[in-house]
Amino acid sequence: MNERITKLRTDLTRFWGSRTKKQKGTMIGTAIGVILLAAIVTFFATRTSYVPLFKDVSPAEIGRIKETLDSQGVPNQIAPGGTSILVPEQQVDGLLVQLAAEGFPQSGTIDYSFFSQNAGFGMTDNEFNVLKLASTQTELANLMKSIEGVKDAKVMITMPEEGVFLTQDSQVASASIILNTQPGQQFSESQIKAMYNLVSKSVPNLATEDIVITNQYSEYYDLNQPSNGTAVLDQMAIKKEIERDLQRQVQTMLGTLMGQDKVIVSVTTDVDFQQEQREENLVEPVDKENMEGIQLSVQRITETYSGGDFVGGTPEGEDPTDDFTNYVEGTNGSGDYERVEETINNEVNRIRKNIVESPYHIRDIGIQVMVEPPNPEDPTSMPNGVEQDIEQILSTIVRTSIDKDVATELTDDVLAQKIVVSVQPFAGKTTDLASAQSVIPWWVYVVGGILLVAVILLVFFIIRSRREKEEELLLMEERIPVNVEDINNEKETESTVRRKQLEKMAKDKPDDFAKLLRTWIAED
Repeated sequence: MNERITKLRTDLTRFWGSRTKKQKGTMIGTAIGVILLAAIVTFFATRTSYVPLFKDVSPAEIGRIKETLDSQGVPNQIAPGGTSILVPEQQVDGLLVQLAAEGFPQSGTIDYSFFSQNAGFGMTDNEFNVLKLASTQTELANLMKSIEGVKDAKVMITMPEEGVFLTQDSQVASASIILNTQPGQQFSESQIKAMYNLVSKSVPNLATEDIVITNQYSEYYDLNQPSNGTAVLDQMAIKKEIERDLQRQVQTMLGTLMGQDKVIVSVTTDVDFQQEQREENLVEPVDKENMEGIQLSVQRITETYSGGDFVGGTPEGEDPTDDFTNYVEGTNGSGDYERVEETINNEVNRIRKNIVESPYHIRDIGIQVMVEPPNPEDPTSMPNGVEQDIEQILSTIVRTSIDKDVATELTDDVLAQKIVVSVQPFAGKTTDLASAQSVIPWWVYVVGGILLVAVILLVFFIIRSRREKEEELLLMEERIPVNVEDINNEKETESTVRRKQLEKMAKDKPDDFAKLLRTWIAED
């Protein structure tokens, strides 16, 4: 055993001494990398991941839940704030079912299920009314919490007391609601209206004007807040939305052309929020080229006469004062008479328009674009014609986005004043803080790659060292002669002499040797 240890130590010493400094450093680094990799893998494989079991629960309830988990031997942690408790991720589902069967968490609120569990004949009217009001508040709070963006809700309802006399004026109910909303949550007008109607229809004799809804920041949600674009806040929001949409459109288009980090766009607008409503009654000819309408009815009367020696006068039935029918009296000569009368009834287009103008018009747009050349250090690296193409694109966007009445008056010179394209290198590029960060940091990939290379190198050197060791052993076996001691040179001792005598006796006198053996066996 000692010879093997000595030989192994000698081989390792010889192997280590035959390596270069670079090989020694590589092998030491590989060994350290493998150890670190094994430690990291062991840490992440054996680490227990804790997730919330219950959140936003009172500290007293958290204490009771923790006591139950400790009695069952379940590892748990209290989250900062004392309103949440964490348990191992793989045990969450089972613990939720188990604790729910035991009645956890106990919210302490009264809902409609209370009456089915505690129904009895010993309850007075006052007790019943109090429990009914409490259950109504709980159910309304649960309805509010089902709305997107609402984490929790507190509802307080005041019911009027019925008077003893019929002549007394009946009071009205009222409700106050506090919503715990998500950070930055903004409700639309339809959502606010839905909340008011939800409360109003759930409580008898409760009008929407008797309901107050606020959030945890004391911001009041008014049911009657204007939403037709005339309020200052709404006008500013519309203006920002228009500018943001135009900016995104230009940024996307030019970013595809030049690169997203090569273009910066700024858009300003002038929006007219005056709303106009008017009525127009128009009469137009059907045939606008000839200014004629459709002939509904036509009447033509034609009278002719020819002859001689007529006497002047007025035909029977005609007006004597009419110049067309009063003839001068004469005695000689001949004459002709012709009368044509035409009556046409034309129908025209009668158009009635009730016009309601849009709540806002874009009167003016200004677009400022900064473009970085492909080579920031060389401003002349911008290809020829790109700047003109950008200006043409922006001109089309301005002309099609602006109000039509104003767009018809835009000339090329006026349009050029609304567009600015600047080509210059960016001294400091802005970073998008809202961009999604990688879940796994970059250094993890670097460390993983280094460890993978180290493992590959370690395996390579181990295989190579084994081959070199085997080759060295083969060479040593060929060079070193094997010295085998002669058996005949054995030292003579008393035991060896007796052994030789017994061998000779067994060979020459087998019968006597057998008797001797039986004697020794019998004595034993």
